[in-house]
Amino acid sequence: SRPEIQKFAGALLGQQARKGVFITTSNYSKVAEDYASSIDSKIVLIDGETLAQLLIDFDLGVGSIATYSLKRIDLDYFTE
Repeated sequence: SRPEIQKFAGALLGQQARKGVFITTSNYSKVAEDYASSIDSKIVLIDGETLAQLLIDFDLGVGSIATYSLKRIDLDYFTE
């Protein structure tokens, strides 16, 4: 929610930081997103769906259940 983003922005200011990443496993309210985009400090908001996709993309905390091999014909093998 917006109050949590405001607290985070205040903590960034207290540390003289201009950038921060705020991660949640759920979603952000529209008001929180609007607030984060309207302040001077750059706050990247990562919601649960984005977090899950990043974990999958970078193989963190996930495992493969199947692997498929794609084949193509080697034309050099068949030429005389």
